[in-house]
Amino acid sequence: MKKLLVLLLVAGSLTVFAQQDPPPRASIDLPGGRAADIPPGPYTDSWESIRVNYETPQWFIDGKFGIFIHWGVYSVPAAGSEWYPRHMYGGLLKHHIENWGDPKDFGYKDFIPLFTAEKFDPAEWAALFKEAGAAYVIPTAEHHDGFALYGSELTRWNARDMGPKRDLIGDLAEAVRAEGLKFGVSNHRMEHWDFMHPTAAKEHDLYDPEYADFYGPPQKPDPTKASAMGPNAEEVLEGKEAPQDEGFLEEWLARCQEIIDKYQPDMLWFDNGINSRSLDPLKLRLAAYYYNRAEEWDKKDVSLSTKHDAYLYGTIKDYERQGRAPKEMTTYYWQVDEPIGNKFGYIEGLQLQSSESVIRKLVENISRNGNLCLNISPKADGTIPEDQQKVLREVGQWLKVNGEAVYGTRAWMVYGEGPGIEENKSECNVRFTQKGSDTFYVFMIRGKKGKNLIKSFNRINLGEIKNVSLLGYENKIGFIQTAEGLEIDMPEKEMHGIIVYKVEI
Repeated sequence: MKKLLVLLLVAGSLTVFAQQDPPPRASIDLPGGRAADIPPGPYTDSWESIRVNYETPQWFIDGKFGIFIHWGVYSVPAAGSEWYPRHMYGGLLKHHIENWGDPKDFGYKDFIPLFTAEKFDPAEWAALFKEAGAAYVIPTAEHHDGFALYGSELTRWNARDMGPKRDLIGDLAEAVRAEGLKFGVSNHRMEHWDFMHPTAAKEHDLYDPEYADFYGPPQKPDPTKASAMGPNAEEVLEGKEAPQDEGFLEEWLARCQEIIDKYQPDMLWFDNGINSRSLDPLKLRLAAYYYNRAEEWDKKDVSLSTKHDAYLYGTIKDYERQGRAPKEMTTYYWQVDEPIGNKFGYIEGLQLQSSESVIRKLVENISRNGNLCLNISPKADGTIPEDQQKVLREVGQWLKVNGEAVYGTRAWMVYGEGPGIEENKSECNVRFTQKGSDTFYVFMIRGKKGKNLIKSFNRINLGEIKNVSLLGYENKIGFIQTAEGLEIDMPEKEMHGIIVYKVEI
């Protein structure tokens, strides 16, 4: 009896030990242990090569408005956020047990058969994005959870072979390009290193060797290294290296190369996980591979998009959520990935922002040299909820009237004037863009009945104004250019939302 008790205690201690110290990560075998070499071309794996060869794509500078898409296995539980696979073994453990069962019996992998996407119609999606006025589309090819939404030869955990049993990325790429839109993809695999490490679940399926090629297994965060989710400011200053091992990093690069070669993306977008400076040699290999491949595709105009200073050169800087966007004019081009709701992935009860809010953010960004990439949240069955479609269509309706002030324009010498702009205070609240050297646009965010004075449009800044019109309004607009600026008459007709004046010199 005592011997049995000792054995039980030993077994129990081994279980606890297993929870604290996961098995090593399992990475795929690559020829020579490395991803493919950089193809011939002008780019090499050096910052100087990237700096002298890279230019921001013209389609991005002109396009202004894109669609981002967070859609995946996490859309099945539709709770918490797109980080459900992380939190179901942690803060959402109680919710998961009550709704799906204990994670030792029903783990994240068990959601995959429920991710059927049976109503997914890529042509309908693409038509909606076109109607919304988007110029480019970026779905998540793989999120932090490690499930690939494309047909992969490097992992069995992909949408072609499991769940939907179709290449979701490939199907959407074809439909989006058929509508004349640019097609990019995002890849979040770098964060998968320790993303699903259990913090509350005592028993689970994460360390089962049968699923090691999906779960990892997830490693325990290492306090001596930077976060796998991306280093914070302190970790950057301390020069902490990224925690991922060499096998994982080479597999990451090989998976990126597979996506590049299969889909020839116009943009390849990465999250914060690649921000560590210690990953620079790997990131340079990726950039040189991608950009040299684009040279082979008839010199296709492509770009990486990354956050913070992940890339010193050769990228479009991305800001997560509008609150982090530049508040002043920049000398570089950038974009904001902004969710249409309060979360990126679909959840029940998703709280949406209005189309007016989306339009305001678009206007704020383009006046400062930025774009807006609006994230939508489809359901697991492949449908885009009607309330999200409504917002997209309303944005599209506004762009049909005012698109000439958006597409193909550039930021002016000042981005706007109004309350809160110290160097350019005004009773009006306006933003500016320009097209060529003789056409300017005034986005009236808030004006007043009667005359509105635009101080920035005086003769010194703009020269003599020949005509002022209101986009979507047939009647003439009265105006006077004085020493103080441009006085514009507001229409007698009640106007709603942001209206746009066209000013010609």
